Amino acid sequence: MKIVRLEWFTKDEQFPFFIQYGGHNEHTDLHKHHEFTELVIVLNGNATHIVNNESSFIKKGDVFVINDSTYHGYKDPHDFKICNIMYKPDILRSADPALRISNGFQALFVSEPFYLNIHPYPSKLSLSISNLEYVSTLISVMIDEYRNKLQGYETMLTSRFMELVVYLSRQYDTKEKGTSSNLLHLANAISYMEDHYIEPLTLEEIAVQSDISVRHLNRIFQSYYQTTPVSYLKRLRLERACSLLKQTKLSITDISHKCGFNDSNYFTRLFTKANGCSPKAYRQVQ
Repeated sequence: MKIVRLEWFTKDEQFPFFIQYGGHNEHTDLHKHHEFTELVIVLNGNATHIVNNESSFIKKGDVFVINDSTYHGYKDPHDFKICNIMYKPDILRSADPALRISNGFQALFVSEPFYLNIHPYPSKLSLSISNLEYVSTLISVMIDEYRNKLQGYETMLTSRFMELVVYLSRQYDTKEKGTSSNLLHLANAISYMEDHYIEPLTLEEIAVQSDISVRHLNRIFQSYYQTTPVSYLKRLRLERACSLLKQTKLSITDISHKCGFNDSNYFTRLFTKANGCSPKAYRQVQ
């Protein structure tokens, strides 16, 4: 199994983004990505998608996201045409907060890619013909921008890409998911947590916002993320603390409070355990 690197497709370190039409007439080897994510839209035909050791049938209109921890490949392609969009995850972190906490975005771009890495999971977004036509038009504009590379093309591509992300997130949010109803509950919980993590949240509050019981909330977190909601909440707060330590000169006490920790000593112990060094030491090496 090989490792695929984004620099094989683009040498632009300032704008690590690549889009192309792709087609496979033969099997492709299992591979995984090195520090980049891939959005795939199936434009025509069908194939068997291999994800780690599991197989699922994919066809025209299917959309899925593969992160950098998942092995995948294709076999038995039939008139199989796709669009590959490869990007660094950072591009989505700059998205509008309202998008990042939406259920559809969390499910399609966060939860499903993560879950694919640890469990066989056949769910994916399937676009209707009319919705696929809209997406295909948007893709065509993006590919023209990428090929021509006129002045400001990076801004245009980023804008069009975010338009595509919003559109796909909306489609995921409104479609009937059936077997992935748990994912939407989970996405709702994560969205609420990401929007309120600096507040003194309780499991009961998160469960109410997700329209499920506390017991079911714990169950789906364990199933999908192999962790608890409390641990996930701590991770959100610690990730924010890392950003503040790198980007600001705020005191450790101020940072702990801004990240939802009322006790700076507890924050320091938790941070040190998670990162292998104290907040002060972390700041010094950044």
